[in-house]
Amino acid sequence: MVMASGLPLAGQDRLAALLDQYRHENDPVRKARLLVKLGDDEMDLAKKQLQGGNDVASLETLENYRGQVEQTIVSLKATGADAEKKSGGFKELQISLRVNIRRVDDLIFSLPADKRPFFREVRTALANMQNDLIDALFPRRGGVKKPNP
Repeated sequence: MVMASGLPLAGQDRLAALLDQYRHENDPVRKARLLVKLGDDEMDLAKKQLQGGNDVASLETLENYRGQVEQTIVSLKATGADAEKKSGGFKELQISLRVNIRRVDDLIFSLPADKRPFFREVRTALANMQNDLIDALFPRRGGVKKPNP
């Protein structure tokens, strides 16, 4: 589990409570809003774990966050809501991702070069998900087409 090391007991209690609330929330929009708070706490935990010399636990925390973001985006899209017209959840998650990607960048720069690729994989996945949210929030119109991958 994510709680293991690096956070004071009160911080762990808050993280555990948010994680429990996130896991039991069924509404995708409320789940996305919870993930904004949860993500902040998980970024703090990952930083503290890394500062404590536990890069493996820090990476696991970031990978858990990546999984939560992915799951939440899938849930939001499954509602069939048009993110451009009804941005609830989409917008908050995109903004939070933008901030947390910068925080991951800071973590990466503090690492020795040989450990950076593992953290970069998580960062790349988060950036791709953020781009996906931007595309949902601001779909292209007119004659401009997205290139086919």
